[in-house]
Amino acid sequence: MLELRPNCECCGKDLPPEAADALICSFECTFCAGCAEGVLAGVCPNCGGNFAPRPIRPAAKLAKYPASTKRVVKAEDCGPRKAA
Repeated sequence: MLELRPNCECCGKDLPPEAADALICSFECTFCAGCAEGVLAGVCPNCGGNFAPRPIRPAAKLAKYPASTKRVVKAEDCGPRKAA
């Protein structure tokens, strides 16, 4: 089950469960479209993967399967992942 994280990990923008501009990587790292496409150039800074639109959970299912309330914001630079 997807966590549906509540915010962009880069800029902190709120991304409620119905947000159409929420993007995730295969590890559920969550970013707004502006950061994912702009600052991050389509590459997750955590895992190096790409992004896909986060599915929108139907409102009727949110009561039983609520979105996460744990906010995650990267403390370090939010740019593309650098090669080691």
